[in-house]
Amino acid sequence: MRWLAPAALVAAAVYGQSGLTGPFELRSVKTESVTYKGRKALRVIADPGAKDGERLAMLKGEPFKDGVIEVWVSGEPGAGAGTEARGFVGVAFRTHPPEFRYEAFYLRPTNGRTDDQVRRNHSAQYVSEPEHPWHQLRKNFPEKYESYVDLVPGEWTRMRIEVKGKQAKLFVHGAQQPTLVVNDLFLGDDSGGIALWVGPGTLAHFADFKISAN
Repeated sequence: MRWLAPAALVAAAVYGQSGLTGPFELRSVKTESVTYKGRKALRVIADPGAKDGERLAMLKGEPFKDGVIEVWVSGEPGAGAGTEARGFVGVAFRTHPPEFRYEAFYLRPTNGRTDDQVRRNHSAQYVSEPEHPWHQLRKNFPEKYESYVDLVPGEWTRMRIEVKGKQAKLFVHGAQQPTLVVNDLFLGDDSGGIALWVGPGTLAHFADFKISAN
C-alpha cells in the first residue's frame, strides 16, 4: 500500500453481494482488499497529513442525483491516531472532485456508547463541504445536522442514504425510521459523483455497496 497523489487513479473493488467494482480515484487515502469480520471488503486508511474533508475514494461512473445508497461500514481509530479520533466513516454524494464539493453523512463510532452524553448526541453527522463543515454547522445550527445512534467501533454497521431533490435521509442498522433528516441540502437539487468518506485518524472498511438511482 502507498499514499497516492491527489490525481492518481487506481483500480479497486468493493467486494460483496452487490458485485460493484471500481475504479476509484483516491484522494489522501490508501486502500486494500481484505476479508474483515466475515465480509470481503475494501479497507480504507486516512492520510494523516490531509486536510479535513479531503479524504475520499471516489467511484467513477455516471452522475448521481436522486436514489438510494446502501453500504456496510466499519470505522475505528487507526494506529497512532490522536485523542480526537472517532473512527469517522461515511459516504459522500453529489461530489464535484476538483473543488472537494459534496454532501455527506458520516458516523463517529467511538461516540455511540461513551458515558459523555454530549458526545453521544454527535454520533451521526451531515456536512456539505467545503462551505459547511461540521464545526460551522454545529456552531450555527446546534443539533440540526447531528444525531445519536448506537455504534460500536470496529463493528459492521449498515448505512442507507435516501436522496431526493433537496432532501436526504440517513438510516442506520436497517431501522425503518431515519437517524438523521436533512430537508435543505446546501448544494440544492444537484447531481454528482459518489465517494467512500473517511476522517482523520481512521481505519475504515466498506462492503456490500449498492446504488439505486431514480
